[in-house]
Parts: sequence; C-alpha cells; structure tokens
Amino acid sequence: MTNNKENKRELYKSIGFLSGVGIAMVAATFIGLAMGYYLDRWLGTRPWFTLTFLMIGVISGFRNVYILTARELRRQQREEQQQAEQDRDTKG
Repeated sequence: MTNNKENKRELYKSIGFLSGVGIAMVAATFIGLAMGYYLDRWLGTRPWFTLTFLMIGVISGFRNVYILTARELRRQQREEQQQAEQDRDTKG
C-alpha cells in the first residue's frame, strides 16, 4: 500500500518537473519574441530586434532547462543518499 503511494508521489513529482521545464522554455522564448517585436514596432527596425531577442529568449530557455535539470538531479541524489543511510541504519 505505501509502495503504491510512493509511486504516485514520484509520478506527480516527475509530472511537475516536466511541466516546469516546458513552461520555463516556452515562457523565455515568448518573452524574448515579444520584447523584440515591440522594440521593432517602436523603432521601425523590423526584423532585427525580433530575431535578436528571439535568439536570446531561446538561449535563456535552454539555460533554464539546464538549471532546473541540475537542481532535480541534485535532489534525487540527496534522496538516494538518505534512503541508503536509512537502509544501512535499519540493517545495522
């Protein structure tokens, strides 16, 4: 019974992590695109600011994905270490 609850909890954590990664990528891209578009409209420099800020947004999105993934891997390693310590304590 508790194993089923733990599996569901891990599933929800994974879904939350993946949705966060997707949102981080898309949000950064759209923010860059919007900033470039409105700067181009304001300054009349189409399409240079749009393209430049779109690329900055995409790069920022990949940076966000890298940071979120590294954070999640560290969290998983901590949980594995804690689980190993608990197992060692119960056996010894």
